Amino acid sequence: MRTLKVIKIGGNIIDDATSLENFLVEFSKIEGPKILVHGGGKLATKLAEKRQVKVQVIEGRRITNAETLDIITMVYAGKINKNIIAELQKNNCNAIGFTGADGNTIVAEKRPIKEIDYGFAGDVVSVNIEVLETLLNNHITPVFCAITHDGNGQLLNTNADTIASELAIGFAKKYATELYYCFEKNGVLLDVNDTNSVVENINQETYQELLNNNVIADGMLPKLNNCFHAINQKVHKVCIGKSAMLYNQNSKFTTIQAS
Repeated sequence: MRTLKVIKIGGNIIDDATSLENFLVEFSKIEGPKILVHGGGKLATKLAEKRQVKVQVIEGRRITNAETLDIITMVYAGKINKNIIAELQKNNCNAIGFTGADGNTIVAEKRPIKEIDYGFAGDVVSVNIEVLETLLNNHITPVFCAITHDGNGQLLNTNADTIASELAIGFAKKYATELYYCFEKNGVLLDVNDTNSVVENINQETYQELLNNNVIADGMLPKLNNCFHAINQKVHKVCIGKSAMLYNQNSKFTTIQAS
């Protein structure tokens, strides 16, 4: 079975032009099928402030009203995604940019209102891999931003970690999928002030212990939930750490393990 790498990058890479350029150079060297998923960084927030649109984030998730959706569509699917594609082409990595609406690849539904109304936030319902598989078989790399659609003409803001997880799950029957979450730390840390205090392996039992000891902060909770969802849905490998874990064998990072 062939290996497919699904790699998600966050704001710490996107917000720094040099970091992004260096990452894309290394990403381009990765052999075999691969998919890149990116978040939006601070650019959408800056544009919202310029347009005097209030930004609300609750439990690490953005509240998406109609104005905010317009902004993130312009920034995520436009400027950020196309700049990444251009950089990859420069590095001889043929790539195509995607939202979930393109090729009907990721269908979501508007998150139901319970205690919090997240607005036009989408929860993934299905992933259609046929179009993507054709591209991968022709050595073309899909690059996804954090936008999906509901099949009825409505775009939805969807957590980029979730998109990466669902893509890895969607391909798990045909590939040995590996999911990598790249962010600013070396992995899950026992002490946020000690970059070397990496928890190298986490299973459900250790995860619960970390939660009970308040080691895991709010922003990490959705990420780890996506990790466990993926590993429990037959994704072969799930890792969290700095992007160096992709190419530096001496890097420290966290591996998520099934129970």
